[in-house]
Amino acid sequence: MDLGRLPDARFPGHEVVLSRNEVSRADLQYVIDHVGEFGDDNRAGIERTLHRISCIRNRRGDVVGLTCRVGRAVYGTNRVIEDLVHSGKSILLLGAPGVGKTTMLREVARVLSDDVNRRVVIVDTSNEIGGDGDIPHPSIGGARRMQVPTPALQHGVMIEAVENHMPEVIVIDEIGTELEATAARTIAERGVQLVGTAHGNTLDNLMANPTLADLIGGIQTVTLGDDEARRRGTRKSILERKAPPTFEVVVEIRNWQSVAVHEDVAATVDARLRGFDAAPQARELRADGNIDFMKPEPIRPDHDEAPAERDNGGDEEAVQKVKLYPFSISRGKLEQANFNTGMPVEVVDDVSKADALMTLRHAYRKKPASVREAEGNSIPIYVIKSNTLYQMEQVLLQLRPDDRQDRYAAVYRNTEDAIAEIMSNGRSKELAPANAYIRKLQHEIANRYNLETVSSGREPKRRVRIIAPTTPHESGY
Repeated sequence: MDLGRLPDARFPGHEVVLSRNEVSRADLQYVIDHVGEFGDDNRAGIERTLHRISCIRNRRGDVVGLTCRVGRAVYGTNRVIEDLVHSGKSILLLGAPGVGKTTMLREVARVLSDDVNRRVVIVDTSNEIGGDGDIPHPSIGGARRMQVPTPALQHGVMIEAVENHMPEVIVIDEIGTELEATAARTIAERGVQLVGTAHGNTLDNLMANPTLADLIGGIQTVTLGDDEARRRGTRKSILERKAPPTFEVVVEIRNWQSVAVHEDVAATVDARLRGFDAAPQARELRADGNIDFMKPEPIRPDHDEAPAERDNGGDEEAVQKVKLYPFSISRGKLEQANFNTGMPVEVVDDVSKADALMTLRHAYRKKPASVREAEGNSIPIYVIKSNTLYQMEQVLLQLRPDDRQDRYAAVYRNTEDAIAEIMSNGRSKELAPANAYIRKLQHEIANRYNLETVSSGREPKRRVRIIAPTTPHESGY
């Protein structure tokens, strides 16, 4: 409701105008008279409900707009993370505004209090978890609720809760300041389970937020000595995690049925600071009540289509994987290159278990410990100039212990023969059907000769057509 405008109701994806009469000051005052008092955060509620009313004020402090948010308890929303809730680990919920963080947090508090029989205290800053008024909403079960006089004092109430009321679990909504992050760490260090929400959609948002990074251990710049930097194969100034994370588990909420879970926050943050791609576990609640646990698919190549089949000759299961150790290499790009080429390569984290090592030229020249160990064990070392997909793909193509490399050599040879024929007779030529990666090579080879290419057909008959330059019938004449 905005002064001088039509009132409307906003639903996901659409809006409905509630009246053709503009909102007046009397309308706004009528609503204000029938709700609770507005706090310093300009929020109010209705006693014994979960509704939230927020106001917009003008320069004089008069209310000129109201947002009346309908709140309701939805039971069972924690089903997709029920095992994590029962584990006793501290859990941080992330997600976009309106995705259901507070609703899930409220249900977690009820389950821990009523079903698991733990002493739960809710630090309820805006009365959004337990509702307005002195008597909390029944949706929080037997959990106790501590109200906060003003949002600026939330961190103090958090400490008061653990010092005065002997909780086993503390539930906090909207951790957003450095003082609150510090208070959360103090609580976790006392052995109390924390369940809370914070501003941010993903774990990466927290890593980039200096105010809230402490929730996941904090990030600091460390200057290494020359010997240590050479041993690690990195620059002398690197980023490292500062301390153990306050929250051991981070849950990225997509909706009530679908989440992404980082079950070991410390390991995930360490891996990402080192340049590795530590993907979360995807969970989805099915209609029958069971949960699907899924790992995200590798990043697909940005070409004209995704590969529908690989030219494996039907013997992929019989091929033994080559174990590759990447040193100072982008793990995410390497996995994408592996996906693009379809090579039977397994990326390992221990050079002693590797069949081959891939590294950058500047890292190889420094002869770090991993490279020296590989040379001492006669492990083949592949050196590339930079972290590019093309160079990684060329190395991976050399690791297949069968005739795959010969097949790709034939691709180059046949494509260049076709280009020579086009240059000779001036007619476009359609190549034989091929899989996605071979078509990608054919496009690249033709582009080197400044020839245009198009793909046509459906898998497995999709093929590349090389267009002859300035061919009259190709231009429609």
